[in-house]
Amino acid sequence: MRGIIRGFRDFIMRGNVIDLAVAVVIGSAFGAVVNSLVKDVLTPLIGALGNIPDFSALQVGPIAIGNFINAVVNFLFVAAAIYLLVVVPMREMQNRLRKKEESTPVSPSEEVRLLQEILEELRKRNSP
Repeated sequence: MRGIIRGFRDFIMRGNVIDLAVAVVIGSAFGAVVNSLVKDVLTPLIGALGNIPDFSALQVGPIAIGNFINAVVNFLFVAAAIYLLVVVPMREMQNRLRKKEESTPVSPSEEVRLLQEILEELRKRNSP
């Protein structure tokens, strides 16, 4: 029994399990924000512009396609919101960090400088 408890404790205390748990909680909270943005802001706005606030009543003959259309519109809005609010800013931030790293000159270590001096001295001695 102690081995099981010790193994469970080791499993829980791994860094990647904690990171995953935090990601799930943050993702869930962010999902609620995005869903509220779509449901409470964007969908009523589109509904007001098109005079159809909800597509659930739409039918093509005996086939009720309104809920499917609502799901597709919701998916597109959620995807657009995540792209515009997360992906684009993160990409921009990564590009700025990359440019900053590239612009920062890296000076060679003391060993590299010493080896370069030795190489130059050897070239001088071997040249005719």
